[in-house]
Amino acid sequence: MEPEPPEGHEEERDTEQRADQDERVEHGKGAEPVSGTARARARTGSHRADLSADEHGEFHVDRVSGDEPLLPARVHRPADLLRLLLGIAGIALVLGLATFAHGTTAGLARDIGTGAKAAPPLLINLAGLTSSVLVLIVPVAFAVERLIKRDGLRIADGVLAAVLAHGVSLATDLWVAESAPASIRVALTQPLANGSLSAPVHSYLAPVIAYMTAVGMSRRPRWRVAMWVVVLLDVVAVLVGRYTTPFAIITTVLIGWTVAYGTLYAVGSPNVRPTGQNLLAGLRRVGFHPVSAMRAEDAQHADQTEQSDRGRRYIVTLEDGPPIDVTVVDREQQAQGFFYRVWRRLSLRGINQRRSLQSLRQALEQEALLAYAAIAAGANAPKLIATSELGPDAVMLVYEHIGGRTFDSLADDEITDALMHSAWRQVEALQSRRIAHRRLVGDALLVDRSGNIVLTELRGGEIAAGDLVLRMDIAQLLATCGLRVGAERAVAAAVEVLGPDAVADSLPLLQPIALSRTTRATLRQLARERSKREREAVLAASQAAKEAREAREAEGPKDRKAIRAERHAEKNAEKRALDEASEEAREEDLLAQIRRQVLLIRPTAVIEPAKLERLSPRILISWIAGAFAAYLLLSQLTHFNLDDVISKAQWWWVLVAMFFSALTYIAAAMSLLGFVTEKVGFVKTVVAQIAGNFVKLVAPAAIGGVALNTRFLQRAGVRPGLAVASVGASQLFGLGSHILLLLTFGYLTGMQSRQDQLSPSRTVIAGLLTVAVLVLVVTAVPVLRKFVVTRLRSLFAGVVPRMLDILQRPRKLITGIGGMLLLTAANVMCLDASIRAFGGGDQLSYASIAVAFLAGNALGSAAPTPGGLGAVESALITALTLGGLGGDIAFPAVLLFRLMTFWLPVLPGWLAFTHLTRKGEI
Repeated sequence: MEPEPPEGHEEERDTEQRADQDERVEHGKGAEPVSGTARARARTGSHRADLSADEHGEFHVDRVSGDEPLLPARVHRPADLLRLLLGIAGIALVLGLATFAHGTTAGLARDIGTGAKAAPPLLINLAGLTSSVLVLIVPVAFAVERLIKRDGLRIADGVLAAVLAHGVSLATDLWVAESAPASIRVALTQPLANGSLSAPVHSYLAPVIAYMTAVGMSRRPRWRVAMWVVVLLDVVAVLVGRYTTPFAIITTVLIGWTVAYGTLYAVGSPNVRPTGQNLLAGLRRVGFHPVSAMRAEDAQHADQTEQSDRGRRYIVTLEDGPPIDVTVVDREQQAQGFFYRVWRRLSLRGINQRRSLQSLRQALEQEALLAYAAIAAGANAPKLIATSELGPDAVMLVYEHIGGRTFDSLADDEITDALMHSAWRQVEALQSRRIAHRRLVGDALLVDRSGNIVLTELRGGEIAAGDLVLRMDIAQLLATCGLRVGAERAVAAAVEVLGPDAVADSLPLLQPIALSRTTRATLRQLARERSKREREAVLAASQAAKEAREAREAEGPKDRKAIRAERHAEKNAEKRALDEASEEAREEDLLAQIRRQVLLIRPTAVIEPAKLERLSPRILISWIAGAFAAYLLLSQLTHFNLDDVISKAQWWWVLVAMFFSALTYIAAAMSLLGFVTEKVGFVKTVVAQIAGNFVKLVAPAAIGGVALNTRFLQRAGVRPGLAVASVGASQLFGLGSHILLLLTFGYLTGMQSRQDQLSPSRTVIAGLLTVAVLVLVVTAVPVLRKFVVTRLRSLFAGVVPRMLDILQRPRKLITGIGGMLLLTAANVMCLDASIRAFGGGDQLSYASIAVAFLAGNALGSAAPTPGGLGAVESALITALTLGGLGGDIAFPAVLLFRLMTFWLPVLPGWLAFTHLTRKGEI
């Protein structure tokens, strides 16, 4: 939101002059050129001197740090992208109204036509003639003025936008004339006197709108008024003269507006961010006498600062008096993080986020208010001594200079308990007046020369804050201190200043979603490092056990009974060593350590995380998956002739197919629990397998099932490493059994097709030979061998010990393998029942049906489509047809099979997924 232009002719002239001055500055015309020698001096630490005259004609020596980063010539503004999206949504809305509100559009056109009869024809013709002439003269005149003032780049942007808008207009006209629905054609066109139809989009008006938007005519009051008067005259002339429709005019304006902002976002807008020279001139206008200015950001924070919305900081030396700190906030920096703030505003409940769209005036007022309120509350904060606009696109805030270092820049041994007490006293002062800081991270805590904490970064704070936000500040500072000194010292310092009750009350807010973005990133990095250490410890223990076993075997031969007993003891010892290594390497995360420390002081404290998320990525994905599933279901049913199914299907076999489909979920639960030594509920596991059918809609079948089962086991109390190992062992056994069954049934199919020959199928032999060749190639090439061994070792590092553990429990092994065999048998029987439902029961053997299912399931797991959609159907139909089943039976049978095993469980799967998510079990 831009500041309103001042009223009056003289002030209007001043506004245009300031805009011209800003444009000369952004293109390098606002300061004297700097020679190569001067730039060299700047890099060595000296300053560049420029002469500039003030409003009284007196010259001052302005020194700006030569280390100031060069501003980019063009920037891609998130606001332009937002306006582009809004324009597209507006066009879609207009076309939707034209499609579904046909009576409204026709009535509106009739009302305008009736009113046009009362308008004097001379006035209509005069308006049309004037607008047709001025609609070309005004843009050209503005272009000439800009070229005289050496602003050709802005004109080039406008011309590019106009050309693109003209092309979009012609494409829209062609679409409406050739393939648009009749309702849209009626809403956007008007019958003319010669019998033809008017243009749906005015190909001369849309480029004009795009041009005037892209060149920024709306920011110059005189040109803005002139341009919109011309456009309104043209609109009135064509509407009253019945040469167009209201919807066509609205669509034309939206196309021009949308194309202009799309062009500006694609090529970038000219950078109007004020430079150091503009800053010094602005300081003189508010009564200061600056001598030099230097960027205050440290080199280690330079990249971070450019990506934040905190503004650029300068340390300015004055002719008389101590130095001052100046923060410059411009429109580009203010837009940083726009989409992140929008997402936080939508996803969190009970927390007032800073407005996503905030004018510079509002940003200035908010930071000034927080600065005054913090000092009034007794907190150490920089004293604000002046504020001012710095041109039309920036503001500056002037603070008293406070020298010091940030909390993040201190060494660990410099962070004393007294320093943390000082930080907590500042938070106590703010909370006594119900002021929330909202960003108590390390770079917002400044340590001054006396060793006290000064709170900076008050711009995102909140006055009259609620209890939830105040407790969030405590949780954030606990995490900030804990990351540097550990949970014990951080909690002890907070309790000593705030008391145990206030600290304990913040525990429900001690969760990643309530912390700052940088803190969450640090916690994720620490979690990855902990996981890596645990994995390396398990690998080291496994390697040590392997070497010890090989050393014992090399000692000498022993009798068979002693060897078996020794191997059994070695397996148990290896399992205990792996468990101990995993347990020793396992560490609590920082938040869990802080909770444990607080519970030592307040054992009755509530630690259950507060419900802050209104919309999480998981919920969003669930709804998107549901919509995608509905679309896929409808698209599949368009090829499914329900009349034929109802008339030809034998419903007894349909019920049998439904029974075997339901049996697959029990078998899947058995195959998973057979590889889990911990106690996990069977019913919940079955529900998780039903939910897995819904997950297949947004991910390939293999990936979605593995991720869901791993998450389910972790939530059920299985340690993350063991959960991954259990699912990996289940998948490994499943892969082996799948290949073995496919080869077995393929062999039997070949035997049945050639009963006079005792030889296996040629396809099976060819497949075995292909696998053997691939294994030989991988084994012979060192690079491939190393690559495969490394990947398999990292993948099955925890799987092999888990498999060894399962092998020592026959009941678990029987449950897992039995579940896999039952899963395959239930699917084969479901496919067989689907075939019999259409009268094809005697045409194929069970071996042929099993081969068809196993081949189709393998392709479905490998296909990247959700649930193997398309690949499974094609493979099943092809395999059944090659096996001897007629196409008139194979096609409906496969569709019925997929209906039973994939589509019908979607709704129960969604309900199960929602139930488990709400209960926190996935």
